[in-house]
Amino acid sequence: MCGRFVVTLPPEAVRAFFAYAEQPNFPPRYNIAPTQPIPVVTAQPMSGGATRHFILMRWGFLPGFVADPKKFPLLINARVEGLAEKTSFRAAVRRRRCLVIADGFYEWRRGPGAIKRPFLIHRADGDPMGFAGLYETWSDASGGEIDTACIITTSANALMAQIHDRMPAIIPRSEHSRWLDNDGVEPAKAMQLARPAPEGDLELIEIGPAVNKSANDGPELQTPLSEALVS
Repeated sequence: MCGRFVVTLPPEAVRAFFAYAEQPNFPPRYNIAPTQPIPVVTAQPMSGGATRHFILMRWGFLPGFVADPKKFPLLINARVEGLAEKTSFRAAVRRRRCLVIADGFYEWRRGPGAIKRPFLIHRADGDPMGFAGLYETWSDASGGEIDTACIITTSANALMAQIHDRMPAIIPRSEHSRWLDNDGVEPAKAMQLARPAPEGDLELIEIGPAVNKSANDGPELQTPLSEALVS
């Protein structure tokens, strides 16, 4: 799964990578947690192509049929396997695919007993990551709206399998347009893009336990405890 991630690169570098129209000035975030706002890229079809947009959405997907969010599970992740057939997600798979902006994420490896060792995972080349995502605009009974999103996960590659059996599906930059093309790329083809990261793309860095508390949010969270592991 993916329960925490980071966006720490300069806004200008992130915009250049994802090519969205806006130029938001967002601060670095070192410990983004569920229910918090997350940066998302969507695409709107236009004559001659599509325009990408930067939007902040709540991390926690709410299908349109939900009557009371307090009585509905918090959907921060969605497994890619069989996703197009699942009631909560099948409409979004067809019409509302997005990219969740990140440049790293955290995962925990179980140790002896209840001990969990946290790791930072990021690209070896330092580039941002575009997690495969889905979004939905949920409306309450009074007409109020909230944009919500989740991250699609897939099976772990060999590196990630050292600490967990799942990982976010990272869409290659060359495939961003296809993933975001809800009109031209059918769900089955799009889901083929949500696959484990190629070996060699990522590295793991063991870090300290301060990241376990979501209120902690600073560069010190990423201080390595040991040498990075690379695949």
